[in-house]
Amino acid sequence: MKSACVAILFASLFIAGCAVPTRASISNQSEVSLWRGRLAVRVESDQPQSFTAGFELTGNAQAGELTLFTPLGSTAAALSWSSQTALMRSNGDVRYFDSLNALIKQAVGTEIPVVALFAWLAGDNMNVAGWSADLSQQANGRITARRTQPAPLAEIRLVIEK
Repeated sequence: MKSACVAILFASLFIAGCAVPTRASISNQSEVSLWRGRLAVRVESDQPQSFTAGFELTGNAQAGELTLFTPLGSTAAALSWSSQTALMRSNGDVRYFDSLNALIKQAVGTEIPVVALFAWLAGDNMNVAGWSADLSQQANGRITARRTQPAPLAEIRLVIEK
């Protein structure tokens, strides 16, 4: 279960990668950012973990939704967050957290720079201590982000559909 939580959490935060978002209308006619693609996450901890998944991400660092898909296209997990709460649905279970940061820390065991992830998606190479993002392939829908400090080392690779 922790492996699935780690995958879901890393996916949600690093999906933000660096790509040009498409726009989608929602019921109240406002626009939200929408990113779709594939991601791979690797964490070099005492028990190294890695996973790949398809994803769909909408929203921003303050409120959004992330859905992760299996290779066959079924939903592996769905995360949603707002300023008041964050929740993760997986295998019929729902877990609630006080914030997205709490959800991430519980699932992954470490913090992830959510605000920077959304900045990277927008093409802004925001600096975050310990992290480096490679946005050089953003025009091709690809981004890589690496954390070197603090441990554990982590890497996220995103391929955004255009």
